[in-house]
Amino acid sequence: MLKIDSNKYKNIIFDLGGVILNIDYTLTVNAFIELGINNFEGLYSKANQNPVFDNYETGKINSNEFIKEISKQSKTPLDSISITNAWNSMLLDLPSERLDLLEKIKSKYRIFLLSNTNEIHWISYSSYLKKTYGFEDLSNYFEKQYLSFKIGMRKPNKEIFDFVLKENALNAEETVFIDDSIQHVQGALERGIMGIHLTAGQTILDLFNH
Repeated sequence: MLKIDSNKYKNIIFDLGGVILNIDYTLTVNAFIELGINNFEGLYSKANQNPVFDNYETGKINSNEFIKEISKQSKTPLDSISITNAWNSMLLDLPSERLDLLEKIKSKYRIFLLSNTNEIHWISYSSYLKKTYGFEDLSNYFEKQYLSFKIGMRKPNKEIFDFVLKENALNAEETVFIDDSIQHVQGALERGIMGIHLTAGQTILDLFNH
């Protein structure tokens, strides 16, 4: 697997879910199927999703509106707790060795977090971090954290990569972007950023010489 050349690259932009944090989309799909939304896989997947998810991830609708939209997909009434729990089912653990790696490389590279995420997931994720590690976000590891629902943009759109590059005066040719979704990696490549696609079984630890 490709190793990141510290002589060539000065900046690294990391995705969160599937790169730093372990996730499993099928757990959320199955949870919603159990709630009676049998077509949920057609509404939401790693590669494609219904506009309601895009709108939620870019902050165009709030959590209450998102829950109402999801509830409409069910033939029987669903309460907000059931929907929230099902939506959070995909969120798994964050192995400590990945935090150790971030701590190690942040003195060598400028590192950033760029995530398509939403308020419900962010609240759950922050709670997990607080309970497991004693802090609520990764601000001590990253120079800046860019969350789609807070900045109103999402990957793979060109504007979000341009925004991160411009705000931090980054040279695209000196920047690496790491993501587990190929369409997001393609978006970075089209902007002139070196894109690395993490596939099943690969982790960020494979990208660096220890």
